[in-house]
Amino acid sequence: MIGRLALVTAASTLAAGAAMAQSSGNWTGFYGGVQLGYIDVDTSVSGVDGDGAIGGIILGYDYDLGDWVVGGGFDYDWTNIELGPATVEDVWRIKARAGYKLNPQGLLYGVGGYADAGTDNLGSDNGWFIGAGYEQIVAPNVSIAGELLYHEFNNFNSSSVDVDATTLQIRAAYRF
Repeated sequence: MIGRLALVTAASTLAAGAAMAQSSGNWTGFYGGVQLGYIDVDTSVSGVDGDGAIGGIILGYDYDLGDWVVGGGFDYDWTNIELGPATVEDVWRIKARAGYKLNPQGLLYGVGGYADAGTDNLGSDNGWFIGAGYEQIVAPNVSIAGELLYHEFNNFNSSSVDVDATTLQIRAAYRF
């Protein structure tokens, strides 16, 4: 019984400490959440482009270095953008990001990394992306962000078609 009480007390203390650290602007730790926004897709084929909604999940880890924050993450988004004979169904990314704290709870950052886009009948292909965002801690362990990303997929799945995509998304995360 005393062992369980000690375990519950220790877990409660760690949770309270994490909440206090987040509210004071410490960005170190894991996060997970959701994002929702807009995607605009252009191809090298005249008249074949599309746009619409995109949304999904986010996971990552940040490390607070004082005025700077570095981290990595994973995003998976669902969409339904028709591009002629194919429909873009999903995009996933492996990200690296670095940012500067404008204030203890506000982070202006740049981001880039590897992306993969999947279609309903033309397979999938990999590419790269680069972008920027701003994230704000709005409550203990909760942050919201806006993020703009530019993606490029050259010679999509050996089809000789180049695909560029721009996303603008709002993100909400729980920070552990």
